[in-house]
Amino acid sequence: MKSIAIALVMLVSPAAAFAQSRPSTTTMSCAAANALVLSRHAIVLGTGRDLYDRYVSDQGQCMVDQTVVPAFAPTIDNPQCFVGSRCVTVSPVDR
Repeated sequence: MKSIAIALVMLVSPAAAFAQSRPSTTTMSCAAANALVLSRHAIVLGTGRDLYDRYVSDQGQCMVDQTVVPAFAPTIDNPQCFVGSRCVTVSPVDR
């Protein structure tokens, strides 16, 4: 009986982690969304139903071949809120 309980816990644990929701910009103010990105340095935020992106506070959160571009997302008080930056790959021509 004990082994069945342990097996069930092991099966359910990954599913529970997968089901955790990410913070959504649509439920917070523009200032709160920007502050969250600044405090976490890099975070995945939901920006609408089934939409999400990774936002960063600075270039240091990107890969070597990436640069930052300004990123905007809808918030409860601003449909085009500057929340931070996104990392984008630099093409070889741009280097």
